[in-house]
Amino acid sequence: MARAFTPKVVTANDLLKGDVIYQTADGWTRNLALAEVLTDEADADLRMIDASQQTDRVVGVYLADVDASGGTPKPTHFREDFRATGPSNYAHGKQEAQAHV
Repeated sequence: MARAFTPKVVTANDLLKGDVIYQTADGWTRNLALAEVLTDEADADLRMIDASQQTDRVVGVYLADVDASGGTPKPTHFREDFRATGPSNYAHGKQEAQAHV
């Protein structure tokens, strides 16, 4: 019997801005609601491999579980919920502040 596959999105950190971004069918977005929801394990693996090769743009690529039952993807883990709703440390200026310490 095949195991159920939890819907996922490809997520990474944007090297250009330092924020969390999500893969769409056409590129990247900072809006999780616009992310491409992947419902097939093989497709999800291929999309993650493709994203991880964009080393000039992203770092830390991985698949994040989402609940897409309401039509809009919502994080299913606290870490992803935090990443989706809050600005990154870069946006807070922590890296700049640490550089001056």
